[in-house]
Amino acid sequence: MRGRLMPWPGAVVDDLRASDGPARATGPDDAALGLRLEQAVDAADGPDVVFAVSRRGRRTIRSGGTAPSPPVPRSELRYELGSASKTFTGLLLTQLIQRGLLSGGEPAVACLTPGRAAGPAPVTLAHLVTHTSGLPSLPRDFFARALPAWRTNPYARYPAPYVIDAFLRHRPRHRPGTRWHYSNFGVAVLGHAVAAATATDWDELLAAQVLRPLALSETGARPLGPGVDAVGHGRDGRTTVPAFDAGGFPAAGALRATPRDLLTFLEAHLDPPGTPLADALLSVRTPVLRRGPGHRHTHTVAWFRHPTDRGPMYFHGGATMGQQAFLGFRPDTGTALAALCTRRFRAGDPFVASAYALLAQDAEEE
Repeated sequence: MRGRLMPWPGAVVDDLRASDGPARATGPDDAALGLRLEQAVDAADGPDVVFAVSRRGRRTIRSGGTAPSPPVPRSELRYELGSASKTFTGLLLTQLIQRGLLSGGEPAVACLTPGRAAGPAPVTLAHLVTHTSGLPSLPRDFFARALPAWRTNPYARYPAPYVIDAFLRHRPRHRPGTRWHYSNFGVAVLGHAVAAATATDWDELLAAQVLRPLALSETGARPLGPGVDAVGHGRDGRTTVPAFDAGGFPAAGALRATPRDLLTFLEAHLDPPGTPLADALLSVRTPVLRRGPGHRHTHTVAWFRHPTDRGPMYFHGGATMGQQAFLGFRPDTGTALAALCTRRFRAGDPFVASAYALLAQDAEEE
């Protein structure tokens, strides 16, 4: 699908600076909101479900599920974020650019193999983060290698050297920057390229530049085991699946986080000046790509961006083999939402629709 890549990084538009961000406090539940969250939990029909909302600093969390209650409250477990991890990766790259450590224009091939000629139209870090690199969703040989573990952990069979080698061998069909195509492959390459360019492992780079500055102590890429991490389930909601292993795709989908940490992460997007990452958080709200008929679909380096009657809403979903996540925030209403479910995605699943509707309709209760 053709897209129009806008200049990035660039100036943050003024109206986004004027949001009424939340304070970092908790408060009593809003009764109407609490009821809506309870209804969303019930509709999700998953083993473990959490809907967490922060509205101008007042947090409301509801949880439940079809499985027996775990020893640790559902609202305190870490959940697999899948592709919603890309919101952290986009913020990481933006922070590195804000600090002057990268520009975003670096050819990925030069980062991964110093001294190798990049060619006349190289794939840059900016292309990778905006899904305009020309790379497919996954490497061509991914399915053949992943097939033996397709129902358990397919990504684990495709480690980092395979990802890098597939990228170095790939020849894009379209000039980078001319077409948008959502690509786990591309964001995975971005993670390896940024790690190589900074001589720092991706896990540690993310922790140093994003997680620790935002006090996200309950977020990370590695599973910690029962009692800490939620257990995923298949589509039937009964069969458990192993903890997700992202293999060579950590930047595209490896993160796990608690609802509390996710609200803290999203509240930082609502109130950037109150954080150590103020400039980067403002920058990731700036549209950088418009695509589709009339360029109606808008993207930032980290978020999908849709209009509402009162202002834009930002969101990103994700899924692993046994869990789902939906993250979103709205500067106009000071609202952040994190929705989590331990059931593999099914066709017609109400989970994402419920989460999106909660965020989209929030202004109606103001």
